[in-house]
Amino acid sequence: MDLQAVIDDIALSLAERRGEGKVADYIPELAKVDPNQFGIALTTVDGQVFTAGDATTPFSIQSVSKVFMLTLALGKAGEGIWKRVGREPSGSAFNSIVQLEQEHGIPRNPFINAGAIVVCDMVLAGHKPKEAIGEVLRFVRYLADDETISIDRAVAKSETQTGFRNHALANFMRSFGNLHHEVDHVLGVYFHQCAIAMTCRQLSRAGLFLAAHGHDPISGYSVVSPKRARRINALMLTCGHYDGSGDFAFHVGLPGKSGVGGGILAIAPGKASIAVWSPGLNKVGNSALGSVALEMLAARTGWSVFGT
Repeated sequence: MDLQAVIDDIALSLAERRGEGKVADYIPELAKVDPNQFGIALTTVDGQVFTAGDATTPFSIQSVSKVFMLTLALGKAGEGIWKRVGREPSGSAFNSIVQLEQEHGIPRNPFINAGAIVVCDMVLAGHKPKEAIGEVLRFVRYLADDETISIDRAVAKSETQTGFRNHALANFMRSFGNLHHEVDHVLGVYFHQCAIAMTCRQLSRAGLFLAAHGHDPISGYSVVSPKRARRINALMLTCGHYDGSGDFAFHVGLPGKSGVGGGILAIAPGKASIAVWSPGLNKVGNSALGSVALEMLAARTGWSVFGT
């Protein structure tokens, strides 16, 4: 299969649709991003890299970072994290507060905002906020094998100044005893992890361990156990697109995690790690063109986990 030809054709097919969707204007810095951009990068388990479009343009990965933070938290706390956060799809918006009251401050899963804030609280244990931020940045650089990856300070500041709903979620969980550190400290880590800026090429490389049973096939290093990689992929499939997760599984059939910056990391187990980016979002907060591109890729490669 000529994967370069496949993604070139996808990028060409979507060229006239650039700009579809709506940028996440509730974060002022993201509102400034040109919506007429689209990039795709694919890194195979044998180390080949294929790119098309704006694949080398950095963007704010936002909630895609939750995959890496979950991986860190599992390394620190192991299976004990599931006492504080669930593993079920939410069926609600990513920043919803409704279920928290009904379920006594235990978020449905680690990929909605509330769950990711609890995961941050776990990673923060024993650290100052700056140390925890440094830890996740070093981890992402290690996974991507790229020391140039950085945090977009303007985006982090923008989120800090406007993250009122996240403050509400965090305070609500602390009232139930499910947040152990100061709210401002936890959210400081959360806003900075979301503001990590990466290109599609870097992001696809960072996710490769999830396509290769938990180890990095290029460096040869083990990142997580095969069992843990499988479980992270399972959560990405069922919960990675908020209340659009079922629709994404239906149309694409790959584990994936989206972010309101317009990025999506998708995993074809045993095959490749794929990153797409287009800033315009659909009605449930996922990249409009990115979702279409991944549906096209899954159809043309037969990589759906549910079969060809």
